[in-house]
Amino acid sequence: MSKALSAKAPTARERLLSAANELFYAEGVQSVGIDRIIERAGVAKASLYNTFGGKEQLIRAYLDSRRAKLTERLLRGVDAADNPRDRLLAVFDAQAALFVEDDYHGCAFVAASAEAKHGSAIEEASDTYRAWVRALLTDLARDAGAPDPEALGRQLHLLYDGGGVSARMDRDPSAGAVARQAATILIDVALADGS
Repeated sequence: MSKALSAKAPTARERLLSAANELFYAEGVQSVGIDRIIERAGVAKASLYNTFGGKEQLIRAYLDSRRAKLTERLLRGVDAADNPRDRLLAVFDAQAALFVEDDYHGCAFVAASAEAKHGSAIEEASDTYRAWVRALLTDLARDAGAPDPEALGRQLHLLYDGGGVSARMDRDPSAGAVARQAATILIDVALADGS
């Protein structure tokens, strides 16, 4: 049997998430209606409601899938670095690689949370992602020997966020290099203070 014949067709859930990822990321979670998602996925309306329960739960699943991809990408970069200082900078390198992609539309979590109601599943998904990034940067700062890893983690998180917003709002992929340069200064100063 050929690979094409033995390959399993995507499930309705997979098709809905793929359509949501494409449309929500490009156009915004509130701008895209359920009917467009269903049409793009090629499924019945009942499939969406049976699988996700509603639009907010679909948006949450979309954000969770983006978080999984982003965390994998960041960790892959961190794991490839040779030493604790470079592991911190690898976060910025991985982020900067996103900025040069043709379909970069900014941070999906910033965009979705800007449109979300307080206390919603969308806000919760965004908060979960942001907490993970902050914890990653703080843990890496601790591993590098920063005397105040929480403060350095917070400073680096602000640069990470600012780089993403600048790359999108200014349509300037070089914002990643600028964020990395600023991160290098912060890291070097913090580590010098710790010695």
